[in-house]
Amino acid sequence: MAEENRSTVTEFILAGLTDRPEHQLPLFLLFLEVYVFTVVGNLGMITLIGLSSRLHTTMYYLLSSLSFIDLCQPTVITPKMLVNFMMEKNTISYPECMTQLYFFIVFTIAKCHMLSVMAYDPYVAICNPLLYNVIMSNQVCSWMVVGVYSMGLIRATVNTICMLRVLFCKDDIINHYFCDLFPLLELSCSSTFINEVIGLSYDLRNLSMPSLSSNLLDSPSYIFIIASILHICSTEGTYKAFSTCSSHVLAVALFFGSLAFMYLQPLSVGSMDQGKVSSVFYTIIVPMLNPLIYCLRNKDVKVALSKLLGNKSL
Repeated sequence: MAEENRSTVTEFILAGLTDRPEHQLPLFLLFLEVYVFTVVGNLGMITLIGLSSRLHTTMYYLLSSLSFIDLCQPTVITPKMLVNFMMEKNTISYPECMTQLYFFIVFTIAKCHMLSVMAYDPYVAICNPLLYNVIMSNQVCSWMVVGVYSMGLIRATVNTICMLRVLFCKDDIINHYFCDLFPLLELSCSSTFINEVIGLSYDLRNLSMPSLSSNLLDSPSYIFIIASILHICSTEGTYKAFSTCSSHVLAVALFFGSLAFMYLQPLSVGSMDQGKVSSVFYTIIVPMLNPLIYCLRNKDVKVALSKLLGNKSL
């Protein structure tokens, strides 16, 4: 039994984004710039929220947690991808692959639930403004964040343990640029039934589950938000209410839209090749865009940033 549970593969080969050598250097430079911008943007957002007393509110505490996830998720993938652009043979060891899969699941699941939690904040702010400080207290907010990371850790642990039981002996070429669930299961020469059941129940095997679980929280919140906004008489009040949640709606649409394109397709070589582009978007591009979305569309963040830069220029 011990031999059956042990993979005969000691390392995998990552197919990467392209097999054309002339594209390797341009892609390396492109993704290096994107990664640097992602790190600077998200670290900057975390630092700004920490230093500015104006931003010491529940909404920005949740936003700093989202920025931390957006910093960690591409960090799990991008450095290895950059190294592989400069190598002739893009290999990754079995332990490294399982580790990458584990942390990828942690931060992807955490982000799904963090976006759902963040939808509740504008709902309370608009629909129950007088009770906002009671409902969204620091203690409640902290427990929400703990719950978000706990869900990511639990789901990643279960999925990775199940993946460790899979026997790989057919092939060692992963049709992806990182160790993702679908491409790894395609290489299995043992039963993946348990993995598929666990994946479905834990929102990774098919995006209909995480999309549903997130939207079940998001949709009622925004239905009540829109209903409350329509009852606001003043134009200024309506605009302020819409601006409170518009950034989050855009962030949710970008993340879940690209995630859906990856996980709602039939499993095939063609769909996996198309899915690589979608994966690049939600794992690398969206974490870079989120600081811009919340910064450029948020007056409080822009004011806090201008004050901080103004003080440092003196």
